[in-house]
Amino acid sequence: IKALKQVYICFISLCASRAEVIDDLLGSLSRGVSFLERQHEHINLDGAVGFVMLQAELKEAVRTWPHTDPVSWAQRTTAVALLSRLDQSLDKAVAALRLNDPKYYREFEPLLTWTFWMIPQEWRSTDPSLVYPSTLTSECYDEQLSDKCLTLLLGTWKMNGTPCIVTKPCRDTMTRFGCPHYSLSHQLLYFMIGRMVKPSTTNTRALRDSTSISNHIFCSNMMKANQDIVANGLTEQSVDIFIENILICGLAGFSDFQKTDWLQHILRLQDDEVGCFGRDSEYLLLRPVKRREKILPDGCSSHMTAVAVGALGGYLNFHLTEQDITKRPLS
Repeated sequence: IKALKQVYICFISLCASRAEVIDDLLGSLSRGVSFLERQHEHINLDGAVGFVMLQAELKEAVRTWPHTDPVSWAQRTTAVALLSRLDQSLDKAVAALRLNDPKYYREFEPLLTWTFWMIPQEWRSTDPSLVYPSTLTSECYDEQLSDKCLTLLLGTWKMNGTPCIVTKPCRDTMTRFGCPHYSLSHQLLYFMIGRMVKPSTTNTRALRDSTSISNHIFCSNMMKANQDIVANGLTEQSVDIFIENILICGLAGFSDFQKTDWLQHILRLQDDEVGCFGRDSEYLLLRPVKRREKILPDGCSSHMTAVAVGALGGYLNFHLTEQDITKRPLS
């Protein structure tokens, strides 16, 4: 009986700590959505995509929320209200994008629909044996080529374009081993988007298998990159790619990116006043700025805020999955 009591106490404390983490996540995401509500006219496409990923993650969270106790159900009510606010502000942000940058909007419109994004239904871990023996010191992709390759996949390279086109330059770039930083994360994103397009002309099983293998290779290397970043101390130059890796590999279903101490790193980067991430940071001056990166009027980074809220949405679903594993029958 004593041993049983200890197990029960551990179970209760585990549920309590998990509930606290979910409270922290919902609080942070609420501040992030408040930021979007104020800045929806100014957010760029990358920023909108991050919030759309969050939208997909929140819809999945609300759908599968474990009904284990009154605290959990109250948190779900908070998430439902948050999702409603996000839906409304994203509609406004996407309408502004359509108006402000119609060509770029049309090319990446599929990514701005929450139903496009698949949320992990099962989790796995990265494999250190898949880490490259050496990594290139400089990026090995060109942003214009990357955009072109994605539009060929999406079928948005022209009006009513055929999707799932893979040219030799795209194949060579997206399968090149040893790429670092943003090149590596964009390689992974390319394969993930290729799977989500679901081409009818392609052998779906072969596509799923090849995507699974490539995702494992890329995320194993992104895990090593993040471990190195933490070991060397998070800097203003490295924090953006650190969070981007957590977002994309979390979305690819790798549970070992959902580390509690990494979550604390992300939460500490949020500006309590305006709710964004990376505000007035030297990182904004030091990081290689994307062509469409946007520093907003309040000094916030559109890109870092986008990847941070997406990553936090991934953490929320992961913790709910973990809670669901331990749920007990209601009596």
